[in-house]
Parts: sequence; C-alpha cells; structure tokens
Amino acid sequence: YKLVTPDRSYVLRRKPPGLLLKSAHAVDREYKVITALNKTKVPVPQTFCLCEDESIIGTIFYVMEFVAGRVIWEPLVPGVTVEERRQIFDSQVAFMADLHMVDYKAIGLEDFGKPGNYFARQISRWTKQYQASETEEIVEMNRLIDWLPGNIPDDDSVSLVHGDFRLDNAVLHPTEPRIVAVLDWELATLGHPLGDFTYHLMQWRNPDSALGVTPEAELKAMGIPTEAEYAAAYCARTGRDEITNLDYYFAYNFFRLAGILQGIRGRVRDGTAASEQAIEMSSRVRPLAEAAWLYAQKAGAVA
Repeated sequence: YKLVTPDRSYVLRRKPPGLLLKSAHAVDREYKVITALNKTKVPVPQTFCLCEDESIIGTIFYVMEFVAGRVIWEPLVPGVTVEERRQIFDSQVAFMADLHMVDYKAIGLEDFGKPGNYFARQISRWTKQYQASETEEIVEMNRLIDWLPGNIPDDDSVSLVHGDFRLDNAVLHPTEPRIVAVLDWELATLGHPLGDFTYHLMQWRNPDSALGVTPEAELKAMGIPTEAEYAAAYCARTGRDEITNLDYYFAYNFFRLAGILQGIRGRVRDGTAASEQAIEMSSRVRPLAEAAWLYAQKAGAVA
C-alpha cells in the first residue's frame, strides 16, 4: 500500500489475506534484512517501523520509504539506448556481487539463517512446500526430490542472499541507468551465493524469458551481455575464477522455482489466489520441472 502524507510518501507492506503456507510472506524477516542493509552500499529503501501487533490492521506490517523511479518488467529493457541498457545490466550484476560480499555478521544478521548446508535445507523446504500444495503427480519433481539432495556440490560458501532477484524487483533511477532500490526480500536468508546468482542467471536459459529465446548476436547488438559474459562479470567482482557445476545449480533453481509456483497453484486450488497472473504462473510448474530434470541429467542424473 502507498501511504501519502503532506511531506512524503511511504510504502506499507503486509502479509496478503487468506490461508498461507507457514513460511510464506515473512514480512518481519523482510523488514529485518532491509533495515540491516541500510548500513551498507546495497541499494534498498529506508525502513521506519515494524508493527507485530496484529490487532492494528489484522496482520503484521512494516513501513518503508517510497522510492521514486522506474520498474521495468521486460528483461530486454526496451525504450533505452544501447549504452544505457549495458549499464542497467552492469548495475544488476553489481548488486548481486555487492550483496554477496556483505559482511552479514557485521550488520547484525548472523542469526538470519543457518550458515552452511544451504542447498540441503532449501531442497527440503521446497520439497515440503511442493508436497503440501501438490495438485497432480509430476514424475520429474519426484525424481528431482530423490536426486538433488545426494549430489550437492562440495563448495559450502555462505553469504546473504536475496532469493528472487530479477530486474522487475528493482527500482531504477528516474533518468539514470542504475538501480536505486531492490525490493521483495521475503526469501532472503543466509545461503549460498552461487545458488542465488545462478537463479538470477537462469533467465538466459529460461524459455519463458525473452533473454532465454533471443540469439546472442541480437543480445550483443542491444548492449546485453551473453550468459558467459555476465557470469564472468560476477566472478570478477567477487574474486572467483569461474562457476563450476552450473548444470546442478540450474537443476536446483528450476526445481526451486517449480516449488514456489506450485505453492501459488495450491493457493489457486484453495481459493486464496485467484488472479489471472497467479493462474498463469501455476501452469508453468510442469515445464519448469521438466527443464530441471534435463539439467539434472546433464549433471549426471539417471532416471
């Protein structure tokens, strides 16, 4: 909700109405991470207060600043120059790198999640949420539930992660090609930086994304980096030589996204989510599961 006062505007964030899965829309966690990041160079809105008294408006909520700017829903970023588009993509990868390099202990987020074993915990979480919302049997999801936990890469790095970063979760400066605030932190936790980054990177592999279906030559002409160039830019900013185990990370992230959307599908079934967008999103679960299993097979999985 937008709150307008004579002096300035604010945003009120609350849980949506209806029956929700236990961990869904944790606005108190969102408030905590945004407030902590106010102390860093990571672009987030300023927060003002968290109200945990549900008697006020019926649920917990928090208030943050209203950040003026542009929200661009199209990943190819129409309506800007080639150079501006290049800088917008650079701003996105800079955000991811800066977030993953934050000393989370120094800003009071040492208890924001369980450090280590991120993939095992996430696979368990999304398996449970998928099964709690299951509406039909999807063989590929069952295979992934069996295969993913036993094939996690050895690297157990820990950082603060956003969990759902994409361009439309960012506010761009009204006129300049740079991010001024990143929103929607409800999935943030202490996690694995490469799990977070490859979720963002899979736009280049996702057939539902314009980035995933546009030829590389066209992307280059538009000022958009290729997947390899974007990954290299992230590595350069975070001091990594390269990203190995990409097929596993893509399998995991397509599985995770399928689990998230299955939760929406369950809400549609239960009558707590009825928008056309929710119904359309829920129809993508099976194709995402199939894509996840294909990457799992590339990583060595056998049916």
